[in-house]
Amino acid sequence: MVENSQVLPVVTIGENPVKLWGLDVSERVARIARASRLTPADTVPEEAAILSAAAFAWDPAWFRHIVTQPGMVLTLGGVPALAHAADANQTRRIAEAMAAGVPLADTAGMTVVAFETGPTIENKQLRKRETPFLLPLRKDTVRQLERASYFGAYKGVTDLLTKYLWPEWALVLTRICARLHITPNMVTFVGAVFCVVATVLFAQGHYWSGMAAGLVFMVLDTVDGKLARCTITSSYWGNIFDHGMDLVHPPFWWWFWATGLASWGLAYDTATFWWVQGAIQGGYVVQRLIEGVFMRQNGMMHIHVWRRFDSRFRLITARRNPNMVILFVAMLFARPDIGLIAVAWWTALSCLVHAIRLVQAWNVRARGGTITSWLSED
Repeated sequence: MVENSQVLPVVTIGENPVKLWGLDVSERVARIARASRLTPADTVPEEAAILSAAAFAWDPAWFRHIVTQPGMVLTLGGVPALAHAADANQTRRIAEAMAAGVPLADTAGMTVVAFETGPTIENKQLRKRETPFLLPLRKDTVRQLERASYFGAYKGVTDLLTKYLWPEWALVLTRICARLHITPNMVTFVGAVFCVVATVLFAQGHYWSGMAAGLVFMVLDTVDGKLARCTITSSYWGNIFDHGMDLVHPPFWWWFWATGLASWGLAYDTATFWWVQGAIQGGYVVQRLIEGVFMRQNGMMHIHVWRRFDSRFRLITARRNPNMVILFVAMLFARPDIGLIAVAWWTALSCLVHAIRLVQAWNVRARGGTITSWLSED
């Protein structure tokens, strides 16, 4: 059935003039369908289909889940909101109930999941287990839905700044961008400009202004992804641009932070410069390699979602944002040199932790065990 799902028609049942993130409900459902390589349809087919009631708005995670579950019907207040009809008979019965806005009279052959019971699913894409949102789509629920869809697009496992500091800032910017029809790629481009500006300022020893420019970039780095997910406008090249920037720029920041120390009269001697850069730059590469090896050996599962410890350590591991926290604290004492040395030591320690976890995973498999994410546990 999973293979057959690739040709399932996707139909929006009913009409609804209320828009979410500037999209009417049928266009939103169509974009979600196309993102899953399915075909939107205008009429109810006499065959298996994915059916969505126009009276509701739901998280795309529900769609990805229900496509793999023939006969599953997700309801709110008893009324079907999203369903995978397994045959023509189910399609007719579900479509009639959706159009009338009433509970199903006959659920034979179906698996009815009531949203009120708090069902959870694993969102591997965003590294979290959750109950994705489902709400009536009305004028008075739009802001609630936008907030739910925005936070629903957040990775469950990420760094402490992205998770706790600027979600609310980025929500405001995401709403503004959606209203003005600013695309995610436009946001990524503006962020890239601030990233380059921050690099130049670090090289000149203007650390406070560089961190301000970097902060703008880091917030926009959150906005572009959330905007893409909320407006269902993710693209291959957009992802390449965004993730490419994320991957490439940190080594330049740490290098030019070090060269900018000369402006403060705090330049490292040659030996110190190279061991600091060796630890940070080498550690950055090694940590990424460890993550890549773990994913390759464990079904593309991220090392950060293996156990709860790994997810918690991801909050503070030596990535760009936690490193910037260390440098910010050092700047409060006007010691950017000590800050970068602290980043070097933290990078080495983080690499050691990840290397140990990689070896532990090898040992588990060697004993016949299976590496599974704690997020997949009910």
